[in-house]
Amino acid sequence: MTWEEIAADKKARITASIPPEWRISSIPKTSNVMDYPKASGILSTEELAITESSATDLVAELAMGKLTSVAVTTAFLKRAALAHQLLNCALEFFPEIALARARELDAHYEKTGKTVGPLHGLPISLKDQCHIKGLETCMGYVSWVGKYATEDSVIVTLLYKAGAVFYVKTSVPQTLMICETINNVIGRTVNPRNKNLSPGGSSGGEGAIVGFRGGVIGFGTDLGGSIRVPAAFNFLYGLRPSHGRLPYAKMANSMEGQESVPSVCGPLTHSIKDMRLFVKSVLAEEPWKYDSKVIPIPWRQSEENAVKLKLSSGRLTLAYYNSNSIVLPHPPILRGVETVATTLKEAGHDVVEWVPYKPAYAHALVSRVYGSDEATDLITTLKESGEPLIPNLSNDQWPKKLDINELWDVHFQKYAFQLEYLEQIRLAEEKLGKEIDAIITPVAATAAVRHDQFKYYAYTNIVNLLDFTSVVVPVTFADKNIDKKQEDYTPLNDYDKMVYDEYDADAYHGAPVAIQVIGKRLTEEKTMAIAEEIGRLLGN
Repeated sequence: MTWEEIAADKKARITASIPPEWRISSIPKTSNVMDYPKASGILSTEELAITESSATDLVAELAMGKLTSVAVTTAFLKRAALAHQLLNCALEFFPEIALARARELDAHYEKTGKTVGPLHGLPISLKDQCHIKGLETCMGYVSWVGKYATEDSVIVTLLYKAGAVFYVKTSVPQTLMICETINNVIGRTVNPRNKNLSPGGSSGGEGAIVGFRGGVIGFGTDLGGSIRVPAAFNFLYGLRPSHGRLPYAKMANSMEGQESVPSVCGPLTHSIKDMRLFVKSVLAEEPWKYDSKVIPIPWRQSEENAVKLKLSSGRLTLAYYNSNSIVLPHPPILRGVETVATTLKEAGHDVVEWVPYKPAYAHALVSRVYGSDEATDLITTLKESGEPLIPNLSNDQWPKKLDINELWDVHFQKYAFQLEYLEQIRLAEEKLGKEIDAIITPVAATAAVRHDQFKYYAYTNIVNLLDFTSVVVPVTFADKNIDKKQEDYTPLNDYDKMVYDEYDADAYHGAPVAIQVIGKRLTEEKTMAIAEEIGRLLGN
């Protein structure tokens, strides 16, 4: 079979997995499909209410016997089916397996009166890097279509033990190495708020399905922004934890063995409350007993309580910047950052400006890591099927391959930069006379971007280089009446010109705008609590 025939067969099998009664007879022509589930007639009033509830409320009602897992799972299956038909976001959809699991959980509850765990009966969507035994994991590669997992990823094992139901695995970009979602297997995934915009990547299928509420908690990965960009582009919260906090073992990946800047995993949610539910549930299963790279740190309520104490008896000290002086973000992003800074000041918090430290150097350094094998792994995988590179990637873009001594030097430079960055924070804190609780920055230079136009990664990948914790907070939406293009803007450089020239106020009207809250390494509880307060102040 040709690669085109393999891809067509896979796409047809995904379509066939959707029951006929859940299929859309006529795809709406509107670019915003957020309201389609209500108009479709496929979901009942109760099912709509279920899918628009929080995960925290759903697990509470499941634990009290007010809802069954079958009812909750059916509701999300229907909405996920609509999501795939409208947004092209699924690489695996398995309703029969999901409903069988839901029935097992309901039978256990009926027999014992107890839940299996804190996520009992809750459907959770998974990025298609996760292995579920017996299901395919193609991860957007044509050559991996037809490869069936022989064991579960560790995160799948632990979520299963916590009581979760799995029902869909979502699409990713070819290679995982871009912040949009397009591959040669099923094509392009689009944004539910505007199909002319990207849902981000590489966890773009997760961003789209959770943003559409075809899922309430999604699970993604982040090597250079792959959780945070989809969260930002779909008006969601997203957690990029530090390496070693959550288990990554036994997942599929590109460039396996690359540990200079490791990929990490985390949730995309509609609230910090649901994000906290996910993280606490995973940590309660003691993932360090399953994944040797996970640091044995249980949930630290004291870290969250320390933030609450500051909020009740004093104030937070937060640094921020709206530009790294290399690429100026588009007007909606600048307004979003200033909105957050102003809101925090008005609430009585200390907000100080932060000068980004050596951003060009950091971006160049992390780019050398990503291309350290000159894309040998990626190109080899593509050659197995003969599929071409997607248009977003080019054979000419990869840095020169590093030999072992050059790679060791990159490791040394990375460590030195991490130390220098900590010193910059210490010096700033000494000058202020107090601790800086977090740094607020853009997630990307754009709001949810037009297709094939994501060009600049340095607002997120510096966090991966530092291995800091980061939480995305949704802020507002682009507004063509407010976010005017500065026609006489003088670009800082050619890269800045390319990004700024892309801005069109009409095209970006209504696109989600977000910021990220960056904490020091392994400060997940603290950073999430700060993000929650910012979200509360914003009304999100």
